[in-house]
Amino acid sequence: MPPSPQPSLQPSLSGSLLSIQIGQVRPLMVGGRKLVSAIGKTTVSGPVEVGVLGLAGDEQADLSVHGGLSKAVYALPSEHLAWWQAQRQVRGATMFEEALAPGYLGENLSLQGVLEQDLFVGDRLDFGDVVLRVTQPREPCGKFNAVMGYTQAAKDMVQSGRCGFYLAVDQPGRLQSGASFQIIPGQRPVSVAQALQHKAWKHLR
Repeated sequence: MPPSPQPSLQPSLSGSLLSIQIGQVRPLMVGGRKLVSAIGKTTVSGPVEVGVLGLAGDEQADLSVHGGLSKAVYALPSEHLAWWQAQRQVRGATMFEEALAPGYLGENLSLQGVLEQDLFVGDRLDFGDVVLRVTQPREPCGKFNAVMGYTQAAKDMVQSGRCGFYLAVDQPGRLQSGASFQIIPGQRPVSVAQALQHKAWKHLR
């Protein structure tokens, strides 16, 4: 009697780090009010030190919503940038067709190969020298609307699920753009996309 066929194994999920961005706290006009924000990130070259509180040289203005141990690093799938540029054109926030630069949405890491529906809270991104753990989706705020240039940007983020995700630093070290990573699955009860939808009600009112 021939042996029963074995179920095929799912290939391990992997991706690459296209670029690294950091930013400093600067004034930002939001609805006529002058606030401060470090949402504007610029690409850096060379290896970057990653500590338990984030990337060397990166700042956060409001630690109640960004930063800290559980939100030390913010990552965004680079595949979303073209969609966000198209939304800004449709909403009249820009007349230009050039692509959005990495870091425009405030992301520290521009990733390729993994999306919000692929990743689950508790999954880890293993870069070899650095290990980062997915903690929660990014939730938009009024500062995000101001940077994107139109008032529906936060709702677009929630409805589309193109939010990116926060990472805790389980293993500090050094990161370099161009590095690849493997996904180490956690318990996988809730995906990043599902976690965002659980909080969608407060952003869609």
